[in-house]
Amino acid sequence: MQKHCWECGAALIEKPLEGEGIVPFCPVCGEYRFPMYNAAVSMIVVDENTGRILLIQQYGRPSYILVAGYINRGESAEDAVRREILEETGLHAGRIHFNRTRFFEPSNTLMCNFTAFVPDAERIHVNREVDRFRWFSPAEARANIRPNSLAAAFLDAWLDENGLQIR
Repeated sequence: MQKHCWECGAALIEKPLEGEGIVPFCPVCGEYRFPMYNAAVSMIVVDENTGRILLIQQYGRPSYILVAGYINRGESAEDAVRREILEETGLHAGRIHFNRTRFFEPSNTLMCNFTAFVPDAERIHVNREVDRFRWFSPAEARANIRPNSLAAAFLDAWLDENGLQIR
């Protein structure tokens, strides 16, 4: 764990952050400081009954992205997939499949992409992190995801490998 804040140099303390677990915190800046090298998951969430793909909008941004979140200390990537989907959408991931990784320079994060199939898509109940959501056909998802984003790269690669008629 990093011992000092990269902004002000103060000693970091461990502090719980709702939905994230124990996270380094700078008492001077009043900010949580995730490890300098982050690991996160992003998920192509698929309704196993219809083949439709869930895209979300967050933080007041108008573009659609994949569900994603950081991996907590001591947590497996697969457990993070299930936890993040449940926290953000209220849905239970059934079958999950690892796709690929890619380093995301802006946040110094290794992104691990998965496909997660949900059997209960109609029960979606998003939390406060999600502004809006929509289920798209594979072709619609490709057309509506944020252009030139890591989410688009993951989705495009998966769709190209699996074809547009995913079930």
